[in-house]
Amino acid sequence: MTHHEPSTEDREKELTARLQAMEQQLERLTARLSEVPVSTDHEPAGTPQDNNLDYPPEDIGNVSEEVLNWASRTALLPRLATLCFVLVIALILRTVTDSGLINKLIGSGVGMFYAALLVVVSWVRYGKQSPLAPIFAASGALLMSTIVVETHSHFNSLPLVPAYLTLMATGIAMALISRKFNAFTPISVGVISMCFAGAAIDYPHPFFPYLSLLLFTANILGYFAAQLKRCSWLRWSALLVTVAMLQLWGVQIVSALRKGGTVPPELVISWFLPVMAVFALTYISLSLLGIIRSTPENFRIFDLTQPTITVLWAFPMMLYVSKDQAGGSSAILGGVGILLAIGLLGISFWLARRGGRGAPGASSFTFACGVLLALALPAATGKLALSLPLLSLIAIFMAVMSRVWDCGTIRITTYLFHIYSCIALIIAFRGDGPSAMDAVNILPSGLLACIILYQYQWCRWWPPTEGSSFFSRFDSRDRSAVMLLLAGLISAFFTIRISLFQAVGLFPVALQHDAFRCSQSVIINCAAIALILFAYLKQNKEIRNVAVLVLVVGGIKVLLYDLTGTHGLPLVFSVFSFGLAAAAQSVALGKWQKQPLAA
Repeated sequence: MTHHEPSTEDREKELTARLQAMEQQLERLTARLSEVPVSTDHEPAGTPQDNNLDYPPEDIGNVSEEVLNWASRTALLPRLATLCFVLVIALILRTVTDSGLINKLIGSGVGMFYAALLVVVSWVRYGKQSPLAPIFAASGALLMSTIVVETHSHFNSLPLVPAYLTLMATGIAMALISRKFNAFTPISVGVISMCFAGAAIDYPHPFFPYLSLLLFTANILGYFAAQLKRCSWLRWSALLVTVAMLQLWGVQIVSALRKGGTVPPELVISWFLPVMAVFALTYISLSLLGIIRSTPENFRIFDLTQPTITVLWAFPMMLYVSKDQAGGSSAILGGVGILLAIGLLGISFWLARRGGRGAPGASSFTFACGVLLALALPAATGKLALSLPLLSLIAIFMAVMSRVWDCGTIRITTYLFHIYSCIALIIAFRGDGPSAMDAVNILPSGLLACIILYQYQWCRWWPPTEGSSFFSRFDSRDRSAVMLLLAGLISAFFTIRISLFQAVGLFPVALQHDAFRCSQSVIINCAAIALILFAYLKQNKEIRNVAVLVLVVGGIKVLLYDLTGTHGLPLVFSVFSFGLAAAAQSVALGKWQKQPLAA
């Protein structure tokens, strides 16, 4: 058998034609870029072309060719045709069942068999690398989920356990197809349809233990799907459905307890806390596994945030339910939370030793540890204020470790611990009621002030090391540490405020209100004087700015509150202290401008 080879003349003609076509395309492209009309063989020279509104005939042809090529590459038309035929068969089965020609249970069985057949066909098509395989896989999973939900909820012909098992089997089958052929579509559609179909069965009163098993399977499959392709949306979707349904379970339990004191058997209250614990430990374990299996450059946001998200929704809901149970106490659960927080801190140390410089991934579990301690310590001790110094002590310890590990993210995390402690102190000691002004509160507020101010000073002794991930990128001068100074000053103010309340109690009753109110202004103004003097002696611009801020606060307190609500000698001392502070700062700032400032 001989092959006819083109002659040299034919090759020259073909090359010449290609060169001419390329020249015409290059000429048109140059004309578009420069927006200068180009004369062609089809148009007289000098005739303007509207390059912005109309395409030349050749370009219209090129665009249409590109669209057709794209449709051919993606097999768009065959996929649309296949989808239509799949839907037609499904609609025929539904019509036959609705018309009563066959029993609804038999019709549902036939529909489920048809959906399973589509899954099998997708397996075969993936093996042959057919572009129609994703259509069969997605159609089979979605059709199976729809039939299961409708058969159980509307026709009442499919029991609960087979319904959940069918959904789980479908999701697992989709995962196996994805794993064997390294395809993302089957497992993604399988997980999404399994989650939402499971949540839809008997909503809003599903049988939560069975539903929890299905959602647990969906989250595990979502983790494996993320290994095939970076797709955080799938894991986020499974997480949101899980959180919503478990929150619904807890709310229904508490609602039943508060109404009649007894919980309906279908809510299975004895399973709630164990199921929540299993989900929490699973999420934390999957997050740790995801961090271990990735490099610092490829860490997923889901894995880094999952421990904190888990703590934030799981532990408060467990506390919410346990408090309303008969004889329920949060102390035991708080103790368990403290132990789990210690475990999270241990994971941080292990990741730091494993990862080396920068402790990649450790900050995620450190922050989760702090959040869990903020929730568990008050539950275990029964006192929010007493737990705050303990959280700040852990922050000091982790700040030291952040320098050892050269991890700026953990350092900034400790700042957040202190800021939270200060805000919680303000909330706990707001007002002048007996609980807020108890003399016992002097101890936690004083300890908190000392700890936070010490860490501020420590931060100035030991600035962040060069190359720290957070500070080198966002805060090279560690300006954010000034928040520690403000938090420490606020904590110290509350310590002095409680002490003043106890001292004012010795005054006559008629003077107590004005004396207590104005004495706080005096304390603020004296702090402004002390800060500006210290800043002037140390030539510290940061403390100088804080002193000015404290003076502004003192001025607002005196001029807007004291002048309109107090009178007599306490008001005199209040106004005098503000004037003295303003004068001191005026003198100090005037001299400050006449000499060089320290960094």
